[in-house]
Amino acid sequence: MQNKVLIYVCVCIFSLLGCQNQSNSSTMKQDNVIENIRTRVSVRQFTGDKISDEQIQTLLQCAMSAPSAINRQPWAFIVVTEDSVLAQLGQAFPYSRCDQHPAIAIVPCGDMSKAIEGEGRDFWIDDVSAATQNILLAAHSMGLGAVWTGLYPTERYAQAQTLLGLPEHIIPLCIVPVGVPAEQPEIKDKWNTANIHYNRW
Repeated sequence: MQNKVLIYVCVCIFSLLGCQNQSNSSTMKQDNVIENIRTRVSVRQFTGDKISDEQIQTLLQCAMSAPSAINRQPWAFIVVTEDSVLAQLGQAFPYSRCDQHPAIAIVPCGDMSKAIEGEGRDFWIDDVSAATQNILLAAHSMGLGAVWTGLYPTERYAQAQTLLGLPEHIIPLCIVPVGVPAEQPEIKDKWNTANIHYNRW
């Protein structure tokens, strides 16, 4: 009888320890995610060092993990790895920082052949924006730098279409240069309670 009680007590202790470890693990995971979001900064200067194919794939996997309206996933991604094309992007779009030695540039695009028809068509912008934010956060978590530089809806998107040889139904939203940071920009505190309203304005 005593052995059974001892076994029962041991099982209970191990179960409690397991729950505590799971709780600690969940808290650590949450803290890591929140810290990554809060400390992400825009990096515009890069060392020119290359990044691996595995890192590029991870960035794209994270991009495609974004939510999308009706799960249409109306996105396509142009990954620019050639120095000559990066130089062309840097010349055509100086603000894009593609002339500042990024390892690659990712151009998130809307694929209009996958977009919702009718009044919901422009939801592709929300969807591709969510995918772009995932790229920025993933890059930061990997120790890389990146910056979001806009194309759409200005006339620049049509120029990028031509430069990258995109078909008409592929609309580039932005250019995201990614690479090893050559700078450490100061983290900006953007918390502002004046921007918050509950229930009504």
